Amino acid sequence: MLTAQETARQSLAAGMAGTALLPIECALAGTGDWASAHARIRQATAGPVDAAAHAGLYYGVPALAFVLHAAASGGHPGYRSAAEALDGHVHRLTRRRLTAATGRMRNAKPATFREYDLFYGLAGLGALLLLRAPGSDTLADVLDYVVQLTEPRRDGLPGWWVDHNPDPIRPTPGGHANSGMAHGAAGLLALLALALRRGCVVGGQREAIEHLCGWFDRWEQESVDGPWWPEWVTRQEIRAGRPAQPGPGRPSWCYGALSIARAQQLAALATGDHARRTAAEEALAACLTDRQLNRITDAGLCHGMAGVYQTAYRAALDAQGPAISRRLPAVAAALAQHAQAAPDGEAGLLTGATGVGLALETVRRSAPPHSGWDACLLIT
Repeated sequence: MLTAQETARQSLAAGMAGTALLPIECALAGTGDWASAHARIRQATAGPVDAAAHAGLYYGVPALAFVLHAAASGGHPGYRSAAEALDGHVHRLTRRRLTAATGRMRNAKPATFREYDLFYGLAGLGALLLLRAPGSDTLADVLDYVVQLTEPRRDGLPGWWVDHNPDPIRPTPGGHANSGMAHGAAGLLALLALALRRGCVVGGQREAIEHLCGWFDRWEQESVDGPWWPEWVTRQEIRAGRPAQPGPGRPSWCYGALSIARAQQLAALATGDHARRTAAEEALAACLTDRQLNRITDAGLCHGMAGVYQTAYRAALDAQGPAISRRLPAVAAALAQHAQAAPDGEAGLLTGATGVGLALETVRRSAPPHSGWDACLLIT
């Protein structure tokens, strides 16, 4: 039985595993020293490591494997061998999760975030395998699973439909289909597209990408601020054919139009869909106006300005025109302002100072991260 401290240590979202990424990135960029990075990695990896079925990209063995992979990108043989030592555990964990998911599908039970999402589910494990074992049968089986998950259920609802609420204080009676990058269709689309771009292909993958893009086409809404998508869709909204959400929310990484448009840009790049690429990049640029940025109220990666900047930066690198890159200085200025006003205390990756610091490193260097840390956001 792990203690609370041992559990917290292995969290990529809020614990030492996540906070190790900033000193690693700084050491690789030459703005920090490896002594600080080594110390933080030792803290994160000291003691027992959780490889139970509830582990995922943001917790336990996969989280530490991701951190060691980031450190190994600097050519340190010790970190490379340490990451390799965890690969087998990641594959075995993924196999167990796939077996459980297959059984759930066979019994026609609804999915859960924990089964498929980026944080703790198979999408996150797929993102890690795309880095560590892109040619493996395990990754191919994860992609096969995601392809199956995009197929409609017997009752016509999307395969990633869940019966639980997206948030304890935001009930969805009868369940919902989530749209976001963290827990929904955008994350599934991004994983399939990133894999296709890197030559990791399984049967039905292109069709699944088209199906997910079609879902977003169906639920796209127009506004004076540009296109937007509901954070999730309920049974009542499906029956009505329109979302209850009255207008665009904040253009955050976790749920906002920004990451949904980035997922579609990645899909368009993977499939050669010029029209979708153009539309996605226009939507991305529309998320970066002052009016839209004013909807963002904090600095963090998950739903703050750091996530906006990092997502927009990655999108700008792939964009065919300058509209997104022209807005990056304004986003960087807003990020700096939010970072300065952020209260002290929270150090984590997703909502704390580590994620902000990593995005500010991207601003400072105006270059992709050396460590590739933002792969855990499925934006690259």
